[in-house]
Amino acid sequence: MHFMSVNATPLSRPFAMRRIHSLFGLWIVIFLTEHMLTNSQAALLIGENGEGFIRAVNFIKNLPYLHVIEVVLIGVPILYHMIWGLYYLFTSKMNSFPSSGNKPSLTKSGRNHAYSWQRITSWILLIGILAHVGYMRFYMYPVSVDTGKDSAYFVRISMDPGLYTVSDRLGVKLYNKDAIEEIKQHVESHADELKTLSSDFEKIQGNPPPYVYQKNIDQLMNRYQNLEDQEAYLKGLEKRSISGDEVIAEAGDFGTATLLIVRDSFKSLFKSILYTIFVLAAVFHGFNGLWTFMITWGIVLKMRSQSRAVNWCITIMVLVGFLGLASVWGTYYLNLRN
Repeated sequence: MHFMSVNATPLSRPFAMRRIHSLFGLWIVIFLTEHMLTNSQAALLIGENGEGFIRAVNFIKNLPYLHVIEVVLIGVPILYHMIWGLYYLFTSKMNSFPSSGNKPSLTKSGRNHAYSWQRITSWILLIGILAHVGYMRFYMYPVSVDTGKDSAYFVRISMDPGLYTVSDRLGVKLYNKDAIEEIKQHVESHADELKTLSSDFEKIQGNPPPYVYQKNIDQLMNRYQNLEDQEAYLKGLEKRSISGDEVIAEAGDFGTATLLIVRDSFKSLFKSILYTIFVLAAVFHGFNGLWTFMITWGIVLKMRSQSRAVNWCITIMVLVGFLGLASVWGTYYLNLRN
């Protein structure tokens, strides 16, 4: 019996990389939806006073191996999708806008316009993501200080009349320059005592006393720990310099500190407008890409199915976009203004 040999076409590298780019795009859309849902709880009734937002952020913050999750499940997909997307940007050509006749122009095709806006929003997202990560993850990121049993989170925010009321509702302490200076003077006044206690501990470790002196040692340790905690607290307050209209806010958990950052950011009309553009670009790019993903992977093949898929993608895009815009315009102006 003779068998006919079939030569399978090898999978080309560009084809595989495009498929990975597409899969990562799907994953980013899922992350985008979760991110908008979490952020919206700083403004909507399900997160009154930001409680839903605080719970969600604290849950994420307390996940095991969070840094690994951030790099592997968020950083790598976005970076790969971004790099391969740049290749598309520089090799693709848009022809949905009017031209002088030197190149094709198909101005009446809706999908052709969607293709063009997919490329335009890519540039917005490239700049927006870099700016957003730099601003939220580094420039405004809360400073964490371990104060024994608990932790304190410090953020630099601008002062406004409603912040007094909001800080009371959230259990947040506010420190201006004068208050920080008072704490600094208090800590410095005990600097010599801290050095003496540190020296005593070194002697105790080298020559442990009899057990009968344990109570005195415990008192000594508690005093030493208390002074060390005060010194660490001061370092947290002084980590970031503040100007005349700024204060350092101290929150008892990461979620509350992050909520203060979001509130402070969206007090600015300029930042709110920038984030509005960012959100609209993200939801269009994500859910237009979701539609092309379903076609690329053969999930919707018939014209009728593709038409229904467009409607579903537009519906979800509007809902997720509403959640994103709610966090931008509702966190300060509706929920946490006073």
